[in-house]
Amino acid sequence: MRYTRRRFLKQSLAVGVGLAMGVRGQREALRIGVVLPYSGVYAQLGQDITDGMLLYFEEVKNQAGGRPIQLVREDETADPSVALRKVTKLVEQDRVDLLTGLVSTASAYAVRDYVHNSRNVLIVSNAGGNALTRERKSPYIFRTSFTSWQISFPLGRWMAERVTKRVAVVAADYAFGRESVAAFKESFLAAGGQVIQETYTPLGSTDFSAVLTRLLQARPGAVFGFLAGSDAAIFLRQYAQFGLKDMIPLATTGFTVEEDVIRAVGQAAEGAYSSLHWAVRLALPENQRFVQAFRKRFGRTPSVYAMQGYDTARVIVEAVNALQGDLANKDKLVEALEGVRFRGPRGLFEFDSKTHQVIQLKTCTYSPRA
Repeated sequence: MRYTRRRFLKQSLAVGVGLAMGVRGQREALRIGVVLPYSGVYAQLGQDITDGMLLYFEEVKNQAGGRPIQLVREDETADPSVALRKVTKLVEQDRVDLLTGLVSTASAYAVRDYVHNSRNVLIVSNAGGNALTRERKSPYIFRTSFTSWQISFPLGRWMAERVTKRVAVVAADYAFGRESVAAFKESFLAAGGQVIQETYTPLGSTDFSAVLTRLLQARPGAVFGFLAGSDAAIFLRQYAQFGLKDMIPLATTGFTVEEDVIRAVGQAAEGAYSSLHWAVRLALPENQRFVQAFRKRFGRTPSVYAMQGYDTARVIVEAVNALQGDLANKDKLVEALEGVRFRGPRGLFEFDSKTHQVIQLKTCTYSPRA
């Protein structure tokens, strides 16, 4: 999959066949507002989440609570102000029943107050900023993905004990990148590690040569990083081209070497250690069925983003089913979401009742070359 800018036409996508509202006796469609990036650095992430959602909705015949499902999609881009404008439009103009999406942590933080104050339910399918389910939590916000702490904290101690105590850091320069580094350092430093260099790069970077030159000069025992999407693909290619892949071990959040990136870079990702809340080879029957179904439907291996989209769709359907399709009372919708519990591709899925954050029972640390 090439990382090129995708042309995105705003649309209301009626999922499935025969959803015309003129059909006699048919209940009003369940309108789900979806805000995801369909252009820019995270375009592939947005597409993967969308495809995961579509797969699950198709499995339940595009129905929830006796209502046909309709997705109203908007392009998040990589601009928090754009994300806020799109969320506002979906609520006030399109009159959606609930909201989902958001890849960027900055976007999630930007829309938080609007969602909370307007009492609209938002199910975040990616953005992992810690504050969203900590000091800025809201009863109307749920998250089906992860937090930056959940992903990076376990890797720090593991690195200090198994790989090296002398590390350089490279991360994307926005909220999630900095939170990921902070979480890694929290356990890495406590285990006796030393961070000798920190570099933060702008989203949409196309040349990491200056960063890589600094790494060559510093000669750390390993590099810890967070980059995703096209940034990760470019970085990994250049990391290999500079000869660093075989010289300095790379340890990252799993997003840097996730399936969407591996498709683009191939062997340049080999040998990296990573931590994540899911893996395509996770030996669970629910995961094996999901991977097989996704490959059959879309002709490619699913990424963690696709899995999150799939779980997000199931969360929505199960809550709407519990309410028999009546979403007029938002507090009852919140209660229904709090009660969702199932076994999915990552294992047991349930929300923490206080934070509305999905509970991750296990974080996988692995090397793709192992």
